[in-house]
Amino acid sequence: MPSNKSVSDAPITQFINCRILRDHHLQREDLWVREGRILDPEKLFFDEKGYADERVDCEGSIIAPGFIDVQINGGYGIDFSQPSNDVSSGISLVAQKILEHGVTSFCPTLVTSPPSVYHKVLPQVKVHGGGRHGAGVLGFHLEGPFISLEKKGAHPEQYLRTFSSGGKDDLMETYGGLDNVAMVTLAPELPNSQSAVRELCQRGITVSLGHSVANLSQAEEAVQAGASFITHLFNAMLPFHHRDPGIVGLLTSDQIPPGRMVYYGMIADGIHTNPAALRIAHRAHPSGLVLVTDAITAMGLPPGRHTLGQQVVEIQGLHAYVAGLTDVFLVLGTTTLCGSIATMDMCVRHFKQASGCSVEEALEGASLHPAQLLGISHKKGNLDYGSDADLVLLDDALNVKATYISGEEVWRRGA
Repeated sequence: MPSNKSVSDAPITQFINCRILRDHHLQREDLWVREGRILDPEKLFFDEKGYADERVDCEGSIIAPGFIDVQINGGYGIDFSQPSNDVSSGISLVAQKILEHGVTSFCPTLVTSPPSVYHKVLPQVKVHGGGRHGAGVLGFHLEGPFISLEKKGAHPEQYLRTFSSGGKDDLMETYGGLDNVAMVTLAPELPNSQSAVRELCQRGITVSLGHSVANLSQAEEAVQAGASFITHLFNAMLPFHHRDPGIVGLLTSDQIPPGRMVYYGMIADGIHTNPAALRIAHRAHPSGLVLVTDAITAMGLPPGRHTLGQQVVEIQGLHAYVAGLTDVFLVLGTTTLCGSIATMDMCVRHFKQASGCSVEEALEGASLHPAQLLGISHKKGNLDYGSDADLVLLDDALNVKATYISGEEVWRRGA
């Protein structure tokens, strides 16, 4: 029998025996969900005289907002930067697999590629919500090709580009279009980059600074033009120097426009960033932390050779390197890191352990902060009333027990 005929015939689910992350604290409260959104129980009880149709006993679990990964290059044998006639099926496979790691939304990320790849891949995938089929797609993250030659990292040098014609034309010529693009990483020291930053921001696309040799003033100018993110802080940028801290200096800059926030991506896989550096960044700017996996094709696969865009990479344990050009990689290969094979739940656990931060801070780095970065915190990244009921249930060690999207269970450990 419907619970609330005056408002909706939809059933109401009550999550009990849980601690929910709300207002930056874990609170012992029940969580109420109807039609995929979080309900205000006070209005339900007193205004609607409503009750629960179904109760889910969480057995003392933590309930956090579903994780959001804004930088993931692929996984499980899928490389998002490899053109095909069915890109969406690969993205769908990864979307389904990452549910077990608590990820409910993500930005498929393309590394530096020739224009033909962007023109083929981008039109095939639209922004869409998640469900049993997998995590929702928030839009592409285009990491390159407008980046620094000196800090290209694993990006293929032959496809790097500059802004030759003032921004907009270069963007459209390279990418073919910007529909369903959520974020672009670029190097702010490139000539004419500021007009590109403004063009992207006017379209509602988040601009991130990375793979760059920019000094602090160049980075600040980009932020003043609209940039709001730093791609994998400390990696592929000038190291911190006391006379010119470079992009890293944005964490404590006094030139950020009022009311604006600069966020920074952190690959907390135990390899890309030393724990001391994690602690420095977090203590300097805790509210800007955004945990990212930067996962590549080999996430979820055994050691060996795999692809990342136009490069071949070698997996050794938890390390992913650009492979050498010969078959004797172990002798003549490189030691250039090229993304990670860590999962988001691993990053959350490692960041908490390495930084000494609270459980709440670690969880918000994977949920609230990426949602704020993308401008979607009115519906995702929190458990506020009216927000989407994208949830992850975790034990006290922050292992994922179950994942929900729009209030529907989409994955459960052991199921």
